[in-house]
Amino acid sequence: MRSLILIVCLPAVLAAQDARQIVVRAVEMDRKDAEIARNYTFLQREVDSDLDSSGKPKKTQIRTFDVTLQEGSPYRRLVARNDQPLSPAEQKQEEEKLQKGIEQRRKETQAQRDSRIADWRRRQERQREPLRELPDAFDFRLNGEEALNGGEVYVIDGTPKPGYKPRSVSTSFLPKVKLRLWIDKRDYQWVKVEMESLDTITFGGFLVRLAKGGHLMMEQTRVNGEVWLPKHVTLEASARLILVKGFHKSLDFTFSDYKKFQTDSRIVSTEPIAK
Repeated sequence: MRSLILIVCLPAVLAAQDARQIVVRAVEMDRKDAEIARNYTFLQREVDSDLDSSGKPKKTQIRTFDVTLQEGSPYRRLVARNDQPLSPAEQKQEEEKLQKGIEQRRKETQAQRDSRIADWRRRQERQREPLRELPDAFDFRLNGEEALNGGEVYVIDGTPKPGYKPRSVSTSFLPKVKLRLWIDKRDYQWVKVEMESLDTITFGGFLVRLAKGGHLMMEQTRVNGEVWLPKHVTLEASARLILVKGFHKSLDFTFSDYKKFQTDSRIVSTEPIAK
């Protein structure tokens, strides 16, 4: 009887084990890509929408930034509003801000420069902490395979592991979300992640409360055949600031025009985006 139970349960056990190993490998590949990713500049388009009770936009702001590396860390320069080039006056203002920022960085002592770059890298690491903690925080199930964005992917569902204790403030939300991962079968990189909140999530010592049902989607793409980088991120959620009326927002981020940065170059062009 015991042997029969083992035979019946073994496929499910192996599938769960295989799913977790796929996720572990994807996390490790992302860790290796992190250093290469720091050498890329890009355009970042941000769409910030306030939604009404039916989920339709009632106010939208669109901004596009040129994100370049200046003296060892990123600099975001506004280059468009609502998908239109900046006015000559605003373009000049952004150019002056850029040049002032570069000048300030070049005047830094070595200790100040090291501190600035280290602070940027720490922020990057904090952003990656939730991904690094996924293998321990969730129970995984392989939900099949499919074609996505020109490649073959594993589809893996994750549910919070009962009793799991997050290791940091930035991962404290993990027990309150479920997720689905699409992981490239060739590169073992995550191609897409969808996450949904199962309960109210509190940030900043109860200053911000994110309601149940919030949805986050992230996509990556292969760049130059050497690294996977962000392609698209969307977030829709209802939230409430303490003592402030709640709000319903949609955020959409698109990343494009990746270029590998050469350490001996300066990217300071302020040409408007062609329409």
